[in-house]
Amino acid sequence: MTNVLLLLFGLGIILVSAELFTNGVEWLGKKLHLNEGTVGSILAAVGTALPESVIPIIAILSATGQNAIDIGIGAILGAPFVLSTLALAIAGVAGLLWKRHGSRRRIMHCNRLVMTRDLQFFLGAYGLVIITAFLPSDLKYFIPPLLLAIYVIYVIKTLKCSGDTEPDSEINPLFFARAKADPSLFLVLLQVAAGLAGIVYGAHLFVNVIEKLAALLGVSAFILAFVISPIATELPEKVNSLIWIRQGKDTLALGNITGAMVFQSTVIPAMGIALTPWQLSPPALTSALLSVAAAGFIWYRLKSTGQIKPRTLAYNGLLYCLFIAALAYNFS
Repeated sequence: MTNVLLLLFGLGIILVSAELFTNGVEWLGKKLHLNEGTVGSILAAVGTALPESVIPIIAILSATGQNAIDIGIGAILGAPFVLSTLALAIAGVAGLLWKRHGSRRRIMHCNRLVMTRDLQFFLGAYGLVIITAFLPSDLKYFIPPLLLAIYVIYVIKTLKCSGDTEPDSEINPLFFARAKADPSLFLVLLQVAAGLAGIVYGAHLFVNVIEKLAALLGVSAFILAFVISPIATELPEKVNSLIWIRQGKDTLALGNITGAMVFQSTVIPAMGIALTPWQLSPPALTSALLSVAAAGFIWYRLKSTGQIKPRTLAYNGLLYCLFIAALAYNFS
């Protein structure tokens, strides 16, 4: 019962902190004169990706033996898998359920160029991550700097992209200065830092409790690293996106997820490739290929129709459910 209460407490911290963070990030974007696509794809995406990024790094650097490598690789591959399947599916279901300007969504009102760009970077970078597992050891050392360079290029292109398909929306008052129409940059940064700190603390508390419960249930380290940890630490992306979809800000919502996908396919795998032998087991390789398939499906629909429907995003959830069911069957 204590673990269950702590689990709910951690989830509550994440929910409250995500609300603080999304509101603060929107104001920070306004202060820096950034468009919504940039705010969602870089500021929010990288910030909320920090909790799940810490876990594999700590596992690889502080633990020892093959178990540490398995946990590290599992957490690294689990994050983009959850984002490209479950997170996009949840965004699609939210788009179906919540109205925008009083009417049901037939399509997601997002910046098509932003989302297409994010998915193209993800597909290219993550494809390279998969191929690296089959390269000789002496060639693998060239991949981490290449992945980091890809992310730098992505950031530069995102910052240069100034066009939005929808005008910037009205921003709710800053929580730390609700009476001020134009809060100071210091208060904006303070709220962003507080929200981010809360997300990190809540996510780690959530994961720690999940680890204890999984140990009591006898769940394997691979399932813990690949399934439970990414779901817990990806909660910020899902919560932020749900908040923005509820507010009718589809560009921010989807950019938050796809931007995190780019970060999780470049910076974090670069560390994993540099610090481990980077040999993928059959389940790990299958999950990576399914991540590419899920992102490729959305990219194809965007390129072929010029739009994306909520139910199209929701279809990606089937890939997640099928893989988790097969994983549970094999490890049962």
